[in-house]
Amino acid sequence: MNDPRERPAHPGAEDGRPSGHDGPAAEDGRHVPGGRSGPAGDAPEGLPGDLRPVGSGEPLVVVEGVTRVYRTGPKEVVALRDVSFEAYPGELVTIRGRSGSGKTTLLNQIGGLDRPDGGRVVVAGRTVTELPEAGLLELRRDVVGYVFQAFGLIPVLSAAENVGVPMRLARTPVPERERRVAMLLSMVGLEKHANQRPYELSGGQQQRVAVARALANRPRLLIADEPTGQLDSQTGRQIMLLLRAVVRSEGVTALVATHDPALLTLSDRTLELRDGALVPAEPQPAGVTA
Repeated sequence: MNDPRERPAHPGAEDGRPSGHDGPAAEDGRHVPGGRSGPAGDAPEGLPGDLRPVGSGEPLVVVEGVTRVYRTGPKEVVALRDVSFEAYPGELVTIRGRSGSGKTTLLNQIGGLDRPDGGRVVVAGRTVTELPEAGLLELRRDVVGYVFQAFGLIPVLSAAENVGVPMRLARTPVPERERRVAMLLSMVGLEKHANQRPYELSGGQQQRVAVARALANRPRLLIADEPTGQLDSQTGRQIMLLLRAVVRSEGVTALVATHDPALLTLSDRTLELRDGALVPAEPQPAGVTA
């Protein structure tokens, strides 16, 4: 299989850990000019860890001069101010900023959930800002996977049934759907919880189900909006490690909004939003490590 998204690899497969392991994937020190580097680690012989490239080829996500203004009567609130950046295949990018800085608004523009007032967004060769509603539906179904802070699972469905919902909507044949659901639950370490409903799962387990569901249709872009916001710090770290392992094993690009500085060290680079504008990312506070 040539497409990395087709590989049913498990988190940790690259460093020999068994599937479903909660520990971190191999630290793979990366450096991106203009962004905060990820954690340092062993690099191939002759290539320092902090110079290992992230992503390859053409960018999967291109954001150019995006502006979003909300209007209520005569009042205007500028949520995004001329935001531009690119994200590449196989890259985990965190978007940092305080509440109200524009993180969710930016993710909504990229994922086709909202339209900007200026600028353009391109995802996987599609100009999102010019797509008709039918095109946006196709984008959200086939190209982009979403993970939300509040999990968003259907209470009356089991974990396996929740993961299978996107494939039902895509009319995936039942045998293929069942195989994919089983593989994804194994990937996130929940194969023994397939028949449990959300209320029978912990918060961390529910978010793992949400990650599996987001990957159901083999998206090329994973958008996660504060995915650890309702979790304790240790569980939140495990979810972030899972997202990083998914990026490596499934070959997707991930954009993750967070305000938790302890999670930033797990990404390949960090973009910082302040009052709707991108600013140089601040150095990681002393004492905060991955």
